[in-house]
Amino acid sequence: MNNLLLNFAIAQLDNINSGEIFLVKDLFLGYEWNRLSTQVRNTLGILFLNEVRGDTSLNLTILAKGTSSHQKYEKQ
Repeated sequence: MNNLLLNFAIAQLDNINSGEIFLVKDLFLGYEWNRLSTQVRNTLGILFLNEVRGDTSLNLTILAKGTSSHQKYEKQ
């Protein structure tokens, strides 16, 4: 399931504009994200971060975490 969610999140990057700052949860509709358990959300966040670190073709910059400890990203 986590790989499906990760693939979905990566596919949604096409909807993010260059220069836009976002969180992983922004890649999902509100009700979709809210239906995921906290454990699944945390695991997805870790998988997404590792994917961004390992795949420079995604053209994402990892920014400092926000006040809620959610990782921020910027699309280049």
